[in-house]
Amino acid sequence: MGYAMSRLEIESELFDGGNTVHEASSSTRPGKPFPKVDDEISQLTNLRSGPNDRLHQLVPGKQQLPVSPVRMLAGREGNYSGKGRFSSADRCHMLSRYLPVNGPWLVDQTTSRAYVSQFSADGSLFVAGFQGSNIRIYNVDRGWKVQKNILAKSLRWTVTDTSLSPDQRYLVYTSMSPVVHIVNVGSSTTESLANITEIHEGLDFSSNDRRYSFGIFSVKFSTDGRELVAGSSDDSIYVYDLEANKLSLRIMAHTADVNTVTFADESGNLIYSGSDDNLCKVWDRRCFGAKDKPAGVLVGHLEGITFLDSRGDGRYFISNGKDQTIKLWDIRKMSSDTSCNLGYRNFEWDYRWMDYPPQARDLKHPSDGSVATYKGHSVLRTLIRCYFSPEYSTGQKYIYTGSHDSRVYIYDVVTGAQVAVLKHHTSPVRDCSWHPHYPVLVSSSWDGDVVKWEFPGKGEAPVLANERRVRRQYHD
Repeated sequence: MGYAMSRLEIESELFDGGNTVHEASSSTRPGKPFPKVDDEISQLTNLRSGPNDRLHQLVPGKQQLPVSPVRMLAGREGNYSGKGRFSSADRCHMLSRYLPVNGPWLVDQTTSRAYVSQFSADGSLFVAGFQGSNIRIYNVDRGWKVQKNILAKSLRWTVTDTSLSPDQRYLVYTSMSPVVHIVNVGSSTTESLANITEIHEGLDFSSNDRRYSFGIFSVKFSTDGRELVAGSSDDSIYVYDLEANKLSLRIMAHTADVNTVTFADESGNLIYSGSDDNLCKVWDRRCFGAKDKPAGVLVGHLEGITFLDSRGDGRYFISNGKDQTIKLWDIRKMSSDTSCNLGYRNFEWDYRWMDYPPQARDLKHPSDGSVATYKGHSVLRTLIRCYFSPEYSTGQKYIYTGSHDSRVYIYDVVTGAQVAVLKHHTSPVRDCSWHPHYPVLVSSSWDGDVVKWEFPGKGEAPVLANERRVRRQYHD
């Protein structure tokens, strides 16, 4: 996949027919500047996405960021790095300005709500899960051809999450059931019908108590592929040993639904969890002898947590909250005290069918320990997901998220600015995924559309509003 390197100017503009909008604006209201982000995360972000200081010594001219491609190429030819090539930070400095905002182009279109959609770690596969029991795996390198069409077994309500094994041979999927199913992705069978054309083995997380039922909202493979970690509707975190084929651990982790879990880094020792009790917690697997006791708690959200994404360094992560904010956290600032997380709401509100009260938008938790807060998107009706942008191409310079208002928002980590807003969908965008190496972003929505945004695009005509099917409106 090749992309021309013409400069993308980040500014507000309308594309054809007003269908697609790329907007740049402040994520904070006038008169309320974005608070200064912690110096360390600023420096780490700049180290990953900024040019080498020696570039200015070898290439004359005004020192201005971003450095133009011509100056970067001249510096490389002058061997300013001493290695005769761009460093990873140089590469990110070049690529991070080319945001995937053109399009969109249609990947798939169904009559069922899309709930989950993710690229594989190497970007060769893309997984999308729909409420109508289908999970589709697309081969990105072969023109987005459907490699596997999975019809989920014993689905309750919807596919709540999916996870690919590190070797990309297996996929697990979850629903509002304690049984997680695992499918062989590497088999030659395209149509994977549960226990008809292929076996979808059920992994029972219910501790062999068949009378006890709950749903699983989030599931992740461990980095070695030997275990699964899951967050559930019974306020718990579960760890399943795939080699022993049995549940190895249950932690009563929160006082409400555990909507999201993720590993902190490649070691697999630290786990982050987020819950409807408004708390993010850090769990150290090396200390699991102290049952149900987290390594620390992070307080700051005023409403429940819908999703967590780790920066991968065992230190920073982000959370999406029903208080309509994304927060950036440093686990070195975690606390062992949860008593400060008292209820501050003096109004009745349910995110499943009500808009967020205007009087609550400017509230702040008095014990907020987050590093930064990002506002502008909308978290309503469903567990909307947010992510850091890829390390390889952007140096994790951005945060991006779906939104109830049918858009995808991209924020600058350091400044907090909204650098892009992508408009196409007609219903909530629950999930979106940025290709790990290329400027390609895929968004999936309750309107049934799975579309890709690119830079600069390949010359095909994008999807226009009048070419899309008229669908019923979703109100729940």
